[in-house]
Amino acid sequence: MLISTRGRYALRVLADMAEHQKDSYVPLKEIAARQDISEKYLESIIRTLVKEGIITGLRGKGGGYRLAMSPECLSVGRILRLTEGTLSPVACLDKGSTPCPRLSECRTLPMWQGLDRVIYDYLEKYTIADLMVPGDPGNYYVI
Repeated sequence: MLISTRGRYALRVLADMAEHQKDSYVPLKEIAARQDISEKYLESIIRTLVKEGIITGLRGKGGGYRLAMSPECLSVGRILRLTEGTLSPVACLDKGSTPCPRLSECRTLPMWQGLDRVIYDYLEKYTIADLMVPGDPGNYYVI
C-alpha cells in the first residue's frame, strides 16, 4: 500500500485547518502558503472534502474553509479511504471487486484479510486531532 500525495495532503490540510480556524474560516491561500502546496492542487482535494461533508466553505470577504465537525471525530482512516479510494492490500478485498475464481482454494486470503483489518483498525485509532500540535499552530507537516 502506498498513500498518494492526495491522501497525505488532505491530512496536512485538515490538521492545518483544525489548528488555525478558531471561530472563522481559513482562506485556501493561507493553507497553501503554510503547507507549501499549490492552490490549484488543493482545490481538487478541498472539493472532495466539501462534497463529503468533512469541511464547509464560505465565499467572499472573510471566506475560506473550516471543519464541519470536531477534529476528534475525523479519523485518518476515513480521510484516506475518501482520498485514496481503497486501502486494501490486494484487489480481491476491494468493495465491489469481481469475485476471485480461486476464492475457495486461496491459501493467502486469510492473511490478506488479516492485514486489511490491521490497516483499518490502526488508521481508525488516529484522528485529525492527533495530528495537531497542541497550543502551537504549526506551519509544516511531513506526512
